[in-house]
Amino acid sequence: MAIPYRQLFFRDHTHRNKISTFDDPISPSITSRTKKNGHWTAVEEPSDNLASIWEEIHGKSDWIGLLDPIDPLLRAELIRYGEMAQASYDAFDADPFSKYCGSCRYKPSEFFHSLGFPQVGYEVTRYLYASCNIHHRPRFFKKPLWPEAWSESANWFGYIAVSDDAMSKALGRRDIAIVWRDTMRKPEWIADAMYGMSPVRGKGIPCPDRKAKVESGFLHLYTERDENSRSCKHSAREHVLQEIKQLMQKHADEDLSITVTGHSLGSALAILSAYDIAETGTDIRQDGRKVPKCVFSFAGPRVGNARFKERVEELGVKVLRVLNVHDKVPTMPGMIFNENAPSILQKICCYLHIGTKLALNHENSPYLKDKGDLLCYHDMEVLLHLLDGYKGKGQKFELTRRDIALVNKATDFLKDEFLIPPKWIQLENRGLVRGQDGRWTQPERQDLGDHFKGGLV
Repeated sequence: MAIPYRQLFFRDHTHRNKISTFDDPISPSITSRTKKNGHWTAVEEPSDNLASIWEEIHGKSDWIGLLDPIDPLLRAELIRYGEMAQASYDAFDADPFSKYCGSCRYKPSEFFHSLGFPQVGYEVTRYLYASCNIHHRPRFFKKPLWPEAWSESANWFGYIAVSDDAMSKALGRRDIAIVWRDTMRKPEWIADAMYGMSPVRGKGIPCPDRKAKVESGFLHLYTERDENSRSCKHSAREHVLQEIKQLMQKHADEDLSITVTGHSLGSALAILSAYDIAETGTDIRQDGRKVPKCVFSFAGPRVGNARFKERVEELGVKVLRVLNVHDKVPTMPGMIFNENAPSILQKICCYLHIGTKLALNHENSPYLKDKGDLLCYHDMEVLLHLLDGYKGKGQKFELTRRDIALVNKATDFLKDEFLIPPKWIQLENRGLVRGQDGRWTQPERQDLGDHFKGGLV
């Protein structure tokens, strides 16, 4: 049975409005694939097809044979997790005039409903916060102008959610999703994060390889704590590991998966956290089996060196990287010294990407302008648009189900003929509410305590 998410509208080339029901990835109308004699062959499958092959979609065989042409179920899953990552940006309060700048606008119990996902099939179980106190606060950190703000040293950086019973049945397992917030669409943040490499062991992660290193800013953000902060007395890392342990204990008798996703900076944190879960053995069940772990990375930068890459692969963490070939963020850090350098240099000083790459090209979409800017090329909604229309290398771009208006939520990338205004997404009245006395003020968030649901003890 399909689980409807919401209804979206899009326009075809003749500008006639069409309606598309945004169902879950188990829709009976989706053409999927089945494995026969070691090869993938396109066939019509019933609605429970994903439940029977979810391990392949989750990266068990490194997505061999699923990317070109792209498997429809894989594309649907990528869009679904990508929208969960986009939700983390949409829920973030980035307005410096807000008392709660740097926090999430919604409490966990209302998170998806508030964002227009009333039947997403997941329950948020924990919010993730990060602190950053290295030298100066980087541009990806938001700080309120109000001196009595909710926090001066912490930002909300994502959430952990678990699939409900109906979604778990459709997925073929109970899925634990870790979602990391993306950046504020300012590519210059990458310069702030570049502090060179640091050994993974230096921040308490029990890596047996002392030469495995990752970018220092990413590692710091993941592991930093602030004893004076209500939300960051424990690091994002500690919250992730404890929540995964609790959820695995709660669902010990079920088939499980751990899916980590994020965009841009969030994808770097996704790789770090997935690796950490594997390195610490947090993914090992009571009977000794390991829970499958997968990272769906969107427009992510490089994270670490060759030894780190090798260690991630040894631990069985699967990574699928989705990117726009014109986006510059995935080329950093390591624009010069990277996987294209001589092998001897790769082992010494290079940043290397991890996992399998799915490269998309915005020039293939007939809906987009001939030229954009770096923000357009890097935007998450643009990536989801490209995923929706991608069928395979050399194949015609053809939208499947997403509303093209979403492209212009925060960009000016759609062709003017579609009459979608640029950067149209707005917070009503910038969050101000008019009281009975006629004055406009910021309402107090009476539910702020719920933002710290499930805190460590």
